[in-house]
Amino acid sequence: LLFVVGTVSCTLFLAVNGLYSASDDVIELTPTNFNKEVIQSESLWLVEFYAPWCGHCQRLTPEWKKAATALKGVVKVGAVDADKHQSLGGQYGVRGFPTIKIFGANKHKAEDYQGGRTSDAIVEAALSALRSLVKERLSGRSGGYSSGKQSRESGGGDKKDVIELTDDSFDKNVINSEDVWMVEFYAPWCGHCKNLEPEWAAAATEVKEQTKGKVKLAAVDATVNQMLASRYGIRGFPTIKIFQKGEDPVDYDGGRTRSDIIARALDLFSDNAPPPELLEIISEEVLKTTCDAHQLCIISVLPHILDTGASGRNSYLDVMLKMAEKYKKKMWGWLWTEAGAQSDLESSLGIGGFGYPAMAAINARKMKFALLKGSFSEQGINEFLRELSVGRGSTAPVGGGAFPKIHSVEPWDGKDGELPVEDDIDLSDVDLDDWDKDEL
Repeated sequence: LLFVVGTVSCTLFLAVNGLYSASDDVIELTPTNFNKEVIQSESLWLVEFYAPWCGHCQRLTPEWKKAATALKGVVKVGAVDADKHQSLGGQYGVRGFPTIKIFGANKHKAEDYQGGRTSDAIVEAALSALRSLVKERLSGRSGGYSSGKQSRESGGGDKKDVIELTDDSFDKNVINSEDVWMVEFYAPWCGHCKNLEPEWAAAATEVKEQTKGKVKLAAVDATVNQMLASRYGIRGFPTIKIFQKGEDPVDYDGGRTRSDIIARALDLFSDNAPPPELLEIISEEVLKTTCDAHQLCIISVLPHILDTGASGRNSYLDVMLKMAEKYKKKMWGWLWTEAGAQSDLESSLGIGGFGYPAMAAINARKMKFALLKGSFSEQGINEFLRELSVGRGSTAPVGGGAFPKIHSVEPWDGKDGELPVEDDIDLSDVDLDDWDKDEL
């Protein structure tokens, strides 16, 4: 009798200490080996989160073992005792048992398995997921944030411009960087993080383009990089922090859409960026390079230097520089020329020969322009540019549908103008007396 009781007790003891053993084809996963075995793996994984006391888990066990044996060498099949390792179950949002998750191309975005609990259904789902993974690789796409590797793909769900940071790489990339960093601390199991992921990825690409890489969007898996999470007091997910050189990091508490994120990134960029250059149109190259590279180029035609002198011209240029500073996050180009120096350009913009100073905003892609109707002052120009920035204001096609001939001219030397010196006329050989007689 004692022997029988002992046997029963032993059996129960084994049951509450795990449903799988080393002799099974199911790989036992723990917080110690999960990151290396699953997250860093190239393989597709099916992972069951179970509790030894759970009746549904006990009934699933033989089917799970059978599926693992069938998929051996093709798909990895693992199991986590989530009763014993509650932190690991918590990371992946496990609320009931058994919970089965598929870790595919993007190991940071596991999918819930909702299929049947038979070995046939499990194997079928695994092969279907495997087919999707292979097709993604074939088309050049891959899941997950890239580890700082710049791939060439583009598209709404592409994460190529999100820089993945780790405990080891964070300081050398972010701290003391001349660039602004927006860093998302996330957890793979967090639903809000999954919702943010495509918005963050799309914003990263747009921000990289609009700021020429001066504002960077990054991501840190806070469940793996716990040193960083601890250093910055990460308590919930996702947490987004802004890092700027010489300043303490601050929390981003704005909206979670790509437009919200982009708007904040551009604000950060404009706060840190120098104003755009204000260039004189001294050649065709200056005009085309500036206008082709920007959404709009703002061109002022200033009065002739003899009409204003250096101080008058500089006061106009100062107004333009202030406006360039005010609207610098719009990434517009800024140009000026002297009245009459580029007469063909003036004619194509309907300025031609009067009303200086004048200003036009040109969209070189559409070859359309808008003219400043108000005063050439901070207030007048601000109203003009504000209307343009929200897509209002009347526009007209550039005369001829293309930029006219641009003349190469000497750049202004910064000085007051001088009247042209008239040639002296040598009258020594002219007999004025004879000339007078002939006229008479």
